[in-house]
Amino acid sequence: MVSVVHSVAAQSDLDQFFTTLSAGLLPADALRLREAVEYAWTAYGEKTLSSGERIWSHALGMAVILAGLKLDVDSRMAAVLFAIPTYVENGTARIEELFGKPAAHLVHGISRLNRLRPITRGFAAANVEAGEVSTTEMKTQIEVLRKMLLAMVEDVRVVLIRLASRTQTLRFCAGQPSELRVQVARETLDLYSPLANRLGVWELKWELEDLSFRFLHPDIYKKIAKMLDEKRTEREQFIVDAVTRVREELAAVGVTHAEIYGRPKHIFSIWNKMQKKSVEFSEVYDVRALRVIVDDLKDCYTALGIVHNLWSPISKEFDDYISNPKGNNYRSLHTAVHCPDGRSLEIQIRTKEMHKHAELGVAAHWRYKEGSKRSSEDDYDEKIAWLRQLLTWKDEVADSSDWVSHYKQAALDETLYVITPQGKVVDLPQGATPIDFAYRVHTDLGHRCRGAKVNGQLVTLNTPLETGQQVEIITAKHGGPSRDWLNISLNFIHTKSARVKVRGWFANLALEETLSEGRAIVAKELQRVGQTSLNIEDLSHKLGFSKTDDLYIAAARGEMNLRQFQAVARGADPLADAELPDEVQTRPSKPVEGNQGILIVGVDKLLTQLARCCKPAPPDPIQGFITRGKGISVHRVDCSNFTHLAALHPERVIETGWGGETSGVFATDIVVDAHDRQGLLRDISEIFTREKLNVVGVNTQSKQGKAHMSFTVEITKLPQLQRTITLIHEIEGVVGVRRA
Repeated sequence: MVSVVHSVAAQSDLDQFFTTLSAGLLPADALRLREAVEYAWTAYGEKTLSSGERIWSHALGMAVILAGLKLDVDSRMAAVLFAIPTYVENGTARIEELFGKPAAHLVHGISRLNRLRPITRGFAAANVEAGEVSTTEMKTQIEVLRKMLLAMVEDVRVVLIRLASRTQTLRFCAGQPSELRVQVARETLDLYSPLANRLGVWELKWELEDLSFRFLHPDIYKKIAKMLDEKRTEREQFIVDAVTRVREELAAVGVTHAEIYGRPKHIFSIWNKMQKKSVEFSEVYDVRALRVIVDDLKDCYTALGIVHNLWSPISKEFDDYISNPKGNNYRSLHTAVHCPDGRSLEIQIRTKEMHKHAELGVAAHWRYKEGSKRSSEDDYDEKIAWLRQLLTWKDEVADSSDWVSHYKQAALDETLYVITPQGKVVDLPQGATPIDFAYRVHTDLGHRCRGAKVNGQLVTLNTPLETGQQVEIITAKHGGPSRDWLNISLNFIHTKSARVKVRGWFANLALEETLSEGRAIVAKELQRVGQTSLNIEDLSHKLGFSKTDDLYIAAARGEMNLRQFQAVARGADPLADAELPDEVQTRPSKPVEGNQGILIVGVDKLLTQLARCCKPAPPDPIQGFITRGKGISVHRVDCSNFTHLAALHPERVIETGWGGETSGVFATDIVVDAHDRQGLLRDISEIFTREKLNVVGVNTQSKQGKAHMSFTVEITKLPQLQRTITLIHEIEGVVGVRRA
């Protein structure tokens, strides 16, 4: 286990600790580091951080922690120089000039991450206690923040420097007011210790957790510390002795390549287990723990036998996760034993392969079949696993260019993370724009978006966003989106969800305009017949419409029979008139001779006509309605007019069907809704020409960029119509196509 050297920042004489600071470095690198330290000392002077800690002390503390982690010279120099851009003009460029581009690159990354501080604290757990955000929302935001932190850096060493910085801050906070300590500790447990855990930086994870727990729950911390009836150094000595004893016993039976090490349990870990298992301290058996890693599966059970022979096993504390793996395929032997001194010892036994799985996760094995799909979480876990592997190779990485090239293989760049003015983090796909951001926050914010500021600067609405930026949307009190946003070539919208919301707004706008126009027409007709007080809902039902909006839409689109409307409005039976409504009087433009192609059950030589309201065509299901003096009107069975007539006079409905062969042509209506543009009518006409359809009627309306078109065409068979509708729907700008 790597030992983390504690801060010696209080010492002013650099010579007393520079040997520690430069441990493991080549003489030339040690000289470069010393030059960086002396430069920083001159630049910082007595300046302090917002916490009250001297910048100089904080910088040296970070550098010593990184030396304990055996990071390279550029990382240590970046730690020492982290605040130079704040206090030296063109500081990053100056660092590059004096100490090289790699160190300057790392310092720039640190500066970017420092912008996260007010954001993470804005979503601290204190907000939950105050009722400002829900626990679920806070957890979601913290998880997004963790991913954002990794996504913001181009080099994993920046994250390690940030973790070292937080560790140094917690050490300093030991002597500070409780309010500051609690805030920093809560943020650490929410954000930084989980990151250290994911990256496998156990040395920092344990210290981050223990110090944070001490500040958040001082009484519980002291209680557990008191219950640990031995000092940490004594516990560690016990582990050393246990490791030696197990190694000797394994060697005696021929297992000579076992890796055995101990990990004394930390106070936070003990408390966490007590909480999760709802047990007392005396029931926590892994206060002291060993891990045994062997080459072969059979050696696992050999080691287990030796352990149980050395110490007395505790009943019900043995788990064989090798024979019965956990759901995530975790495999290991777990046992707990009583030692002669009366204290317990937990032991984990596994092979190297099992250990790799346990440390790096399932994704590290790359066991996905070729071509299989992976969830976004699987992808994320794979990248974390790769980062862990990269950190285990840090002693073998030659220089900074190697670090960067390796890190790019795990770059978390499929998602970008931007920040609202309130400090909330919003995740978006790469390529997203301020409009995508606005719609992601709230649909109404997207509709009213008129401009955007990124990091306080006005930008165009098609500007691609980048991780870490703060985005503010400038809105109008009223209004909606621009039709230009739907123009793919202008790159205003990148996400599908935002595009759907914009299209939905225009669809609703067109519907509202249609309804408004229809209301005006209906009101005018009611005024014409002197029936302005008539109940519109009842009138709609009498005319065969299920709701009033359908009546208004039919009126606006010219599909309402005015003669029938006027008759019903006056209170008359529309069928009592000698002259029948238009929809049961007219014939197709090329009438079917006699009843050619139409079979009327039980009768022959009877005048038939196709109703204009629904314009049936083979093989539509049809029914006949006996009119007064005009023969049989043939309707589609789903025709609203026929449904209404059949309900009033069911005795006049007659079974009707198409004969074996139908001839001639049949008129039908096609309705097209589209975003109006130059050449739209031409493109639709080309479809009709290509499909050899005769167009006998056209009615087009265009308002505020929205086109509503109605075409009456002649067809011979229904499949011909369906194919035509499909082709029209593929034309650019077309929103909807349907048969009327």
